[in-house]
Amino acid sequence: MARKFLYVVAVLLVLFVAARLALTFWADELTEFTFVPAGTFETQAPMAQGAWDKPEMWIARPGLANDPARWLPKGATKAPAGSARAAVFFVHPTSYMTKAHWNAPLDDAEANARAALFTQAMASAFTAAGDVWAPRYRQATIGAFFTERPEAQQALDLAYGDVTQAFDTFLKANPEGPVILVGHSQGALLMRRLLRDRVAGTPLAARIAAVYMPGWPVSLAHDLPRMGLPPCTSDNQAGCVLSWLSVADPADTGALLKGYARQKGLDGAALAGSPFLCTNPLTGSQGASADASGNTGTLVPDFANKTGTLVAQAVPAACELDGFLHIGPPPKLDMGDYVLPGNNYHVYDITLFWENLRADARKRLTAWIAQQDAAPEQSVPNVKPAP
Repeated sequence: MARKFLYVVAVLLVLFVAARLALTFWADELTEFTFVPAGTFETQAPMAQGAWDKPEMWIARPGLANDPARWLPKGATKAPAGSARAAVFFVHPTSYMTKAHWNAPLDDAEANARAALFTQAMASAFTAAGDVWAPRYRQATIGAFFTERPEAQQALDLAYGDVTQAFDTFLKANPEGPVILVGHSQGALLMRRLLRDRVAGTPLAARIAAVYMPGWPVSLAHDLPRMGLPPCTSDNQAGCVLSWLSVADPADTGALLKGYARQKGLDGAALAGSPFLCTNPLTGSQGASADASGNTGTLVPDFANKTGTLVAQAVPAACELDGFLHIGPPPKLDMGDYVLPGNNYHVYDITLFWENLRADARKRLTAWIAQQDAAPEQSVPNVKPAP
């Protein structure tokens, strides 16, 4: 499993090289030609009830053979034996690059292979706190993020329908105890809606230990109030939301802001110009800064040995006035040639802070358990012990 890690970066070249070209030329017409499907949206029925009861509908889940989320680099911290475990629901980022369809077919081999590699690199960071459930879903193609055509929203709606069905199966399998939600990029965009529709104002909200939503802006005015959970303001806070977008300096964030402005907030309002949440993964708090000494492990690919290694104290992080998480000059690490134009480190939102996030999830699970200990006995959800 470990030797496959180099593909986490290698396949990202396939996924983002066209984006690099389009953004370099900065031409909306070229971008649309490169990414956006020319055809109309293909209406598809919801998946059959109970579809996600089948193991093959999951990239990762407990008991699944060759589960990519169980991969760990050498030196990764592990939870103490017998410690409490959460159930982790992970929605992977876009792995479908072609313009053949607005939504990825579930049997698309290339998209599925990339999704598994994303899960290996990203979801593995949270396995010290719980068991990962990562569904397959009919994700919107990457072109849906480069157009204002109505088909783009239809594609995202179809993807969201799949995620909600998978989430229902996840909850059925985990009816009690703490829950950690993680989504990156398209996964984070869909997670916003999931929080509004399935968590806010429900008993499930009390079970949420933490929500990690890097790679997509969370509007402070138009998203966060509808999600039913506050932003995380300290690293020992449970039941809160973390979100960040990583850039190095000098940063050109124009393309990111343009994509953000195409979407509407959870309240239906336009997002253009709306400030968004910035959590610092090194401090676990909102709007903070920390130097590289606080970074306990960046996950770096090792092409020669076909694995990945953790490098500590290499990458700082600071939430700045523009709302982005700035990591200073480009890190002096061999991260590969997959940084997007404008020093956009979107691909590395999680891996830059891999070991810190692993510890952060454990801290928030511990804080959640402490809250339950202080609550009336009849209101305390059961905590799943380690197997």
